[in-house]
Amino acid sequence: MAKKAKKRREDLKPGEVLCSYCTAKCCRYFAFPIDKPKKQADFDHLRWYLLHGRVAIFVEDGTWFLMVYSDCKHLQDDHRCGIYETRPQICRDYTTDNCEYEDDGIYDMLFETPEQIWEYAQAVLPMKSGRTFSSEPVSAREVALPLLG
Repeated sequence: MAKKAKKRREDLKPGEVLCSYCTAKCCRYFAFPIDKPKKQADFDHLRWYLLHGRVAIFVEDGTWFLMVYSDCKHLQDDHRCGIYETRPQICRDYTTDNCEYEDDGIYDMLFETPEQIWEYAQAVLPMKSGRTFSSEPVSAREVALPLLG
């Protein structure tokens, strides 16, 4: 059976609505800006967020966001809004001009696990005083690794 080609945005006829061909991606998560982490404690908070399952952190144009994956409770099986006429203003203001219909959500950075944010923190934070590097191997007793859940 041949797979039906996805309708392209530019192929819509006048009066056609892009949402009629989408799976309501915009109704399956919400994201809000958060402060850019600057110190170890900030990254530890982000790590804590990521320990809670269906969340991610992304950076877009220098702004950090916390993204929570959760379907709107009014999203129907046909991907349409069950309260369209009384939907919140944020939904009314949303436009498909730059929506993620094409699956091309590209972020400057995306963190989906606590380990990813921890590794990034270790790479960007300044080294603690007294920490030195040597070409000589260290014993396992000298290595202190962070506990990652």
